[in-house]
Amino acid sequence: MKYIQSDKNPQVKQWKKLKTRKERDKSGMFLVEGIHLVEEALTKKEDVEEIILSEKTELPPGMDYGSISVTVVTDDISLQLADTETTQGIFAVCRQSKQNIANGRTFLLIDAVQDPGNLGTMIRTADAAGMDAVIVGKGSVDLFNPKVLRSAQGSHFHLPVLNGDLHEWITKLQTDNIPVYGTSLENGVIFTEAESKESFALLVGNEGSGVNKELLAKTTQNLYIPIYGKSESLNVAVAAGILLYYLKIGSKTI
Repeated sequence: MKYIQSDKNPQVKQWKKLKTRKERDKSGMFLVEGIHLVEEALTKKEDVEEIILSEKTELPPGMDYGSISVTVVTDDISLQLADTETTQGIFAVCRQSKQNIANGRTFLLIDAVQDPGNLGTMIRTADAAGMDAVIVGKGSVDLFNPKVLRSAQGSHFHLPVLNGDLHEWITKLQTDNIPVYGTSLENGVIFTEAESKESFALLVGNEGSGVNKELLAKTTQNLYIPIYGKSESLNVAVAAGILLYYLKIGSKTI
């Protein structure tokens, strides 16, 4: 194990840069924090470059990090790297892996969702629902934002999650005979009128303005969830969960 004491160390400076979207985009790397996320990252060891450990923290018993290098740092450096108020003092430097989704048949498409908690929750829900991939369009919060990573609880390492042009993706999916369901009150039908499918894509949108109208115009069909109480709308992550499971398994099991 290496031991770094100075926050002027070039390696420490590079780690700290990974707290910014600009550097994550430039380097293709990102930082995860906490025992659970590090353990999830280690399920794909090929994407983990390094583990960082505070001098006040011990590696959890049984953590299988193989031949991945571990660097011990001072508590002060650990606090500088942390995004949480009470850090566990363990981090992993990970690569944004290029994932093959050529054979995918079920997709969640996300348009301009800006709240990191919402985006992370939808990635986690798509993972739980057994989706093949999540495609995130323009205007959305960074996929590797620390709050997104925490909300997703490791799902980034379970299924392909990538940025993409949603216009192109809708066209591609429909060409492959995969129906694309938008979410909209206008020109939409109640979601229970849709049938469960082995192949489908669900398109959800911005918390305030919904899905871009140009995207909605391209969908196979648009769906809505009725509101029975006085709330104006459902949270986008909650709505995505309802629709993903309905399209996946249908009404007979709900």
